[in-house]
Amino acid sequence: SAMPNSRPSSQGESQVVKDFKQWLETNDKGQAVAVGAIYALTNLVKRSDASTIMELEILLKDAQEQLQKVKFEGQRSKLIQLTAACELFARHVTRTTVDIGDFAVCKQRIIERGEGFAQQADYARDVIADNACPFLRDGMAILVHGFSHVVLNVLTAAARRGIRFKAICTEGQPECDGRRTAAALSASGIPTELILDTAVAFVMAEVDLVLTGAQGVCESGGIINKIGTYQVSVVAKNANKPFYVAAESYKFCRLYPLSPTDLPDAEKEPASAAPAGGGPRERLPPSDFTPPQHVSLLLTDLGVLTPSAVSDELIKLYY
Repeated sequence: SAMPNSRPSSQGESQVVKDFKQWLETNDKGQAVAVGAIYALTNLVKRSDASTIMELEILLKDAQEQLQKVKFEGQRSKLIQLTAACELFARHVTRTTVDIGDFAVCKQRIIERGEGFAQQADYARDVIADNACPFLRDGMAILVHGFSHVVLNVLTAAARRGIRFKAICTEGQPECDGRRTAAALSASGIPTELILDTAVAFVMAEVDLVLTGAQGVCESGGIINKIGTYQVSVVAKNANKPFYVAAESYKFCRLYPLSPTDLPDAEKEPASAAPAGGGPRERLPPSDFTPPQHVSLLLTDLGVLTPSAVSDELIKLYY
C-alpha cells in the first residue's frame, strides 16, 4: 500500500502515536504539547515513502486524528494547541508544494521546518517576555489566574531584569493549579500572595493588571482558558484594570465561539451524574470563553496585538 506508516501497526498503536508518547515522557522542560505533535509529524514525514504531496496530506490528516485521541495528563486543556499545531503543519506542507515543484526538495524543506519548530517554540516564549516587559513596572501588583509556562516566563524574566512587583495568584479550583503558579513565582524570589478564587473582586482594587495564559486564542481575539478566566475578566473590566493574555501564536485557532459556554467538545462541561445517595449534582466546567471586548492586549511572539488583529494574523499563518 502507498501508506504503510499511517495505519496502526499490529500492536494496535501507530508509530506516530508512539513518537508522541515518547516525547511526552521525556519532555521535562515544560515545552508545549504543540512541539511534541510537530515532532511526531516530522518523524512521520521522514519515514514516509509517500511519493506525492496528496499522499503526504492524507497521511498527516490521519495522524492528526490519531494524536487527538491520545490520552495524557492535561490533555483536555492542551487539545486546542495540539489541533492548531497539526493544522499549521499541514498548511505548511501545502504551501511548500506551491512554492517548490520538486517533491524530494519539498519533503526536505518540510522536515527542516518541522525540526526547527521546537527551537522556535522556546524562542517564542522569550520573545513574549520581551514584548511584555514594557507593561510591567516597579511597584505593580499583578493578578494571575491559572498555571501557564508563558506567564511564568514573562514574570520571572521581568524579575531578573530588576522590575520589582508583587504577584497575586488565584487558587484555581478544582485542580488548584494556581498553587503551582504561586510556588514557582515564590521560588523565583517574587513576593507572591495566594487568594481564593472567590476573592478576585475583593482584591481587584489593589491590582494594577491581570495576566493570564490561554489554551487557545480564537479568531475574534477572545480566548479559551481555564474556568474562572471569564469571571476574572468581568471583574477587571468593571474596575477598569487592563487584562493581558500571554500566548504563543501556535495557540491561535480557527474557532469562533459566541458565548462563554460555546466551546469545542474537549472543553465542554462534562456530564455530571446525579450522586448515588441523592443530593446536589456537582458541576465542573473545565474551561470558559473570555470575549474579545474583555481582553486589553495579547502579548504574543508575533508582537503585541489587539484582539481584532488576531484574525489578520491567522490569515497570514494559514494562507
